[in-house]
Amino acid sequence: MDRSRTSLKVEGREVPLCLFRPAVPGPLPGLLYFHGGGFTSGSPEEAAIAAATLAESIPALVVAVGYALAPAHPFPAAIEDAHAAALWLAERAGPIGIVGHDAGGHVAVSLTLLARDRGGPEIAAQALLGPMLDPSLTRLAHGEAEDAGSATECARCYRAYLPEAALRLHPYAAPLESRRLGRLPPVLIATAQNDVLRPEAESYAARLIDAGVPTEVTRFAGVTHAGLARHPPALAATADFFRRRLTGAPSHPSSHR
Repeated sequence: MDRSRTSLKVEGREVPLCLFRPAVPGPLPGLLYFHGGGFTSGSPEEAAIAAATLAESIPALVVAVGYALAPAHPFPAAIEDAHAAALWLAERAGPIGIVGHDAGGHVAVSLTLLARDRGGPEIAAQALLGPMLDPSLTRLAHGEAEDAGSATECARCYRAYLPEAALRLHPYAAPLESRRLGRLPPVLIATAQNDVLRPEAESYAARLIDAGVPTEVTRFAGVTHAGLARHPPALAATADFFRRRLTGAPSHPSSHR
């Protein structure tokens, strides 16, 4: 595995990129990875296990993106960084997919909408691992949920990322309220059973299905929201999804579906 670093300049910000390339000859598909951290923390380095695992398993050139963090850089800085990274990767690999965990899932969703509306780059597939998707906080699980933090913590994250109330109705910030979910790439949505965010992720899956977007949903028991991004069965399912969508290879017989 070859690991390297580079960076982009976006609106005066430096956006670090961590590259993971397996020792496979010839051209590879590309995959952008957006880390979690509730919009306010996290780094590409923290995504190293997931990024390296996916790079080897697909195989693909995986780029973990150090997108701008709130509150210093609120919406839409993160998705502008994501879009710049997608344009960069599209020039170096193809086809490309995107994957995001937690707030990184929100960034990934926003990127698919932005790329569609701006006419590129083309994104072939997306995977969302326990994504944060609903700034209204009206779909959080209660009672059975154990580990993803409280509604109070989710609200703190959204206040930092979307400091103006009106932003919480923006279609790129509130995908569950969007009426324009067509023409988006095929998606895998993976959730943890006892995650307060599970209902909103599964609601988004239903909305995408209604919009005609090819959608796969899988739920994992016995794993935390935070652990989902390193959970071997979740990563195996994600690699299998991208292997099929980016390379046309058949499903791996040992993968979790």
